[in-house]
Amino acid sequence: MTDTDTGTDTQTNPPATGARVPWSDVPAAVRAAIEDFLGDAVAEAVTQPGGFSPAAAVRLRTRCGRRVFVKAVGPEPNADAVRIYRSELVNAAALPASVPAPRLLTGFERDGWVVLVFEDVEGRHPAMPWRRDELDRVLAAVEEMSAALTPSPIDAPPIEEVFGEQFHGWRNLMSEDTTGLDPWAVRHLGALAELESGWAAAAAGDTLAHADLRADNILLTDDRVYFVDWPWAARAASWFDLVGMLPSIGMQGGPAPHELAELPGDDVTRVVAAMTGYFVRSSRQPDPPGLPTLRAFQRAQGLVALEWLKRRTGWE
Repeated sequence: MTDTDTGTDTQTNPPATGARVPWSDVPAAVRAAIEDFLGDAVAEAVTQPGGFSPAAAVRLRTRCGRRVFVKAVGPEPNADAVRIYRSELVNAAALPASVPAPRLLTGFERDGWVVLVFEDVEGRHPAMPWRRDELDRVLAAVEEMSAALTPSPIDAPPIEEVFGEQFHGWRNLMSEDTTGLDPWAVRHLGALAELESGWAAAAAGDTLAHADLRADNILLTDDRVYFVDWPWAARAASWFDLVGMLPSIGMQGGPAPHELAELPGDDVTRVVAAMTGYFVRSSRQPDPPGLPTLRAFQRAQGLVALEWLKRRTGWE
């Protein structure tokens, strides 16, 4: 298809995968520290492909049969990934057992690398394209989690602090080259920037939000739904996680956002505007170091979110 934002041919549903670091490429001292914690040598390491970060993400089995899931990232090729993993370490350590997430067993830094060791969950990501039965399970679990995490059980930062400058997409585009930008967005750019500017007050709340829900951050077992990867956890409105997840569902073969959830109100529209501006502008930027697939994924989410925003505003 032709992407109306960039004028280039792209997939409509690019996979949420990046350039993972093999276990063998993790520095020997870091691997040794993990084995010291496990009390045994690693006999098997299976890389998990889902996710974008240029990091190791492996299910490990020791010689005596113990299983864990390990995430580890170093300062190259993307130093920002270290900051993100540090944030995830803090959040994962604080999550109470009631949160449907794998338990953090330990975490540490060694030789510039950040390491997180989790319990191993024998699960799988939702099938792509989305199956309706799995989607219904996940949406019910999101609703249950948001209710259970109100008020927030941990001292997470407010959502404005977490996404601050990232949600200035339309405002930044006001002073940038808009060649190839969707004509509707160009026509309404000033109004979109104004609408977006109210997102932080609109999204404020005291629910602990995951704030990055997508299929690759979800694991399904026979009887449970787990939400993984919590570096962006924040206090927000109870509906924030659902709103943030809907564009990815639409771009991965599920129903359009407006078909899945009745979310009336100007506050939701302001957040949809800010989220859409983030996807659209980010997708126009160069690839971040070590994340060659991220922009295509953002671009595809932005296309779905933009159609949703057009519908919500009713602007011609």
